[in-house]
Amino acid sequence: MASKLKSAKELIVFLGKSGIAFLEATMFTIIPKPRKNVAGEIVLITGAGSGLGRLLAIRFARLGSVLVLWDINKEGNEDTYRMAREAGATRVYAYTCDCSQREDIYRVAKQTYKSFLPAMIANKRGHLVCISSSAGLVGVNKLADYCASKFAAFGFAESVFVETLVQKLEGIKTTIVCPFFIKTGMFEGCSTARPFLLPILEPEYVADKIVDAILQEKVYLNVPRFISFVMLLKSILPVKVSMLLADYMGVFNVMDGFVGKNKKN
Repeated sequence: MASKLKSAKELIVFLGKSGIAFLEATMFTIIPKPRKNVAGEIVLITGAGSGLGRLLAIRFARLGSVLVLWDINKEGNEDTYRMAREAGATRVYAYTCDCSQREDIYRVAKQTYKSFLPAMIANKRGHLVCISSSAGLVGVNKLADYCASKFAAFGFAESVFVETLVQKLEGIKTTIVCPFFIKTGMFEGCSTARPFLLPILEPEYVADKIVDAILQEKVYLNVPRFISFVMLLKSILPVKVSMLLADYMGVFNVMDGFVGKNKKN
């Protein structure tokens, strides 16, 4: 009898909290969530020497953040440093770092942070941002290695998010970004059969979306929004129908014209 009462109580609490959560989500869909102020906040950006990383650095510079720029390309990173200063940043720090080498990360981290997540936990505040990809949500023909890395990035970031949630670390926020292909040169030659649904994205547009998601403390950001609909269909449609949809969307052939960033010429 006691166990049944406990189960009933847990169900009522679950339904009540779920109802509140749905109402909150609906409200913020109609009325945008207030943006947080990141002026004076330390923002560490990996891959800051070019592309999306550089664009994010410039945008956070305009917001008054303290920038820590990491990139393996020293010259590109120094260019971003200059652009960030021109954009209004008063404190910018650029470090050459190969993020594929653990020793290099720790070496540079000693100059910036003693550690990352543990320091955030100690300070009861912080925001972790993972740039995954739509290729971290669905498998793509001729892109197995990239998909594997992006699936891993998404899974890791989501797991850390769940851990902070379970441990009630409310000051630690997470944003996981999954964009379609971006015109940064990495996927030079790739095409889309349905650009009205899945366009090749402009880097500036994606950077604006990412910053906005961070300021609103969104957990998930799919760009374009159609990707969210694709994920819903993937979960409910029979596999054969999903593959027919992928074929119609041109997903099977998106890499056919790929020449790569360093192979264009």
